[in-house]
Amino acid sequence: MAYVITQRCCNDASCVSECPVDCIRPTPDQPDFATTEMLYIDPDTCIDCGACVDACPVEAIFSEDDLPASLARFRDINASYFERHPLESNFDPIKTPARPPKDLGTLRVAIVGAGPAACYAADELLRRCDVEVEMIDRLPTPWGLVRAGVAPDHPGTKTVSKLFESAFRRETLQYYLNVEVGTHISHEELLEHHHAVIYAVGASSDRKMGVPGEDLPGSHSATEFVAWYNGHPDYADRTFDLSGERAVIVGNGNVALDVARVLTVDPDDLAKTDIADHALDALRGSNIREVVVLGRRGPLQAAYTSPEFLALVHLKGVDVIVDEADLALDHASQELLDDPMVEPSLKLKYTLAEEYAGGRRDPANKRIVFRYLASPTAVHGADKVESLEFVHNELFSEEGQLVARATDRTETLETGLVLRSIGYKGEAVADLPFDERRGVVPNEHGRVIAADGAPVNGVYVSGWIKRGPRGVIGSNRIDSEETVEQLIGDFTSGKLVAPQKDRAALKALIGERQQDLVDRDGWKAIDAAEKTAGKAAGRPRVKLTTREDLLKAARG
Repeated sequence: MAYVITQRCCNDASCVSECPVDCIRPTPDQPDFATTEMLYIDPDTCIDCGACVDACPVEAIFSEDDLPASLARFRDINASYFERHPLESNFDPIKTPARPPKDLGTLRVAIVGAGPAACYAADELLRRCDVEVEMIDRLPTPWGLVRAGVAPDHPGTKTVSKLFESAFRRETLQYYLNVEVGTHISHEELLEHHHAVIYAVGASSDRKMGVPGEDLPGSHSATEFVAWYNGHPDYADRTFDLSGERAVIVGNGNVALDVARVLTVDPDDLAKTDIADHALDALRGSNIREVVVLGRRGPLQAAYTSPEFLALVHLKGVDVIVDEADLALDHASQELLDDPMVEPSLKLKYTLAEEYAGGRRDPANKRIVFRYLASPTAVHGADKVESLEFVHNELFSEEGQLVARATDRTETLETGLVLRSIGYKGEAVADLPFDERRGVVPNEHGRVIAADGAPVNGVYVSGWIKRGPRGVIGSNRIDSEETVEQLIGDFTSGKLVAPQKDRAALKALIGERQQDLVDRDGWKAIDAAEKTAGKAAGRPRVKLTTREDLLKAARG
């Protein structure tokens, strides 16, 4: 019997170092780790010890004998990876992370942000140093996209927050929630109170389609919609027109699939999750029967991962539709698919599309329809969205890449709701250099770099604001380790300036400027209130979705 990694995998890679026979791939030191869809266990090498199960923060690993029916296919998915990548032992001595000498005293670090990148950085610091960490976030709640971005029907992915809750129990880490850098405290003031500041603020804006009519009522970003149904307090008052029978999502990454599921699954199933009550009420009254997902390239180049695409087959009362004509491949894509060394995940992506093309069609069911080689050209409507026009594309090779090129064929879909899901983009951080084109803070391995190429002393970045919006939740662990390594190296070598003011002074300063500060006790009170309401309703939690309600709960 072997263990199997499944769809929930977050690429945290905590399991890799725990495996006594080194049978989990890819490893963080391999080139394909940053872009892999998930990790895999070699069934021929696994000794059934279960060490990886205990290490997994999102409950993604199962014994093959205990796999539920919806995950059974992952047994073959794990095995097929090693058919393409035969296991070679990596039993090299594990490098011991640097630790600063004790005589340097306590390292003081402010982390701006409270999402996965921030939390992994804090966890790494707490494990390696005599350190005091202040975690600062403008929201009254921590966990960032784990709370406000992960789809409510993916509760297993949210369990990574338990890892952080456990690590952050000590007073060495303090929460400064509902505090905004630039409003309640400045960047310079943070440096006065700390040796270093790590910015882990993510990529908070989204990319535009750049077509006429994009700003009509009824045209939104998927970012807004996701934040709305997840109860983000900045989006709780948004409204979305669900009165029509069709919605169109532009883009076909995993976020697009999340949105398509939420729009089509039975609201009674969503009622068992932590979805925001206002969203659940709206979805109960929704008339949407069909969600069309547009991707600008072909089925092999689709941005969604194979595990998320596979999960759609298990949706109750929802048909997944792919037109067989859309599966016709250009010459270069066909050659890629026919290559004996093709990545198993890529082959699976196409195989699944074929299965959906020949699959069920029940007129009583709702539908998720995938359209490939399609790019929006205009959103039409008088005073609100009435239709979306798109052009059919063809693929051609340009410098080794398959690029979509518009043809002269266009099509129009009637719809009252258009959601764009074509990528996130970072926004400039006050007092820090910024690369507008890439949407990141310029850095070298996490050290912020000024316009003249010199490091900005004591200032670091982690997460999407560091590397751009790619990777999944667990990708931030390796990313944060790199940043913390640079920070500790600078502290050890004496490059960091000692703080002029202590922790008590910081608390007094922020407390004076933000009377609605939410600290550890305040967050515990919010968490307890939500879970208590959830228990009464048979749900994990009932989220408080306005700042007023969150702050009221924080005050007890």
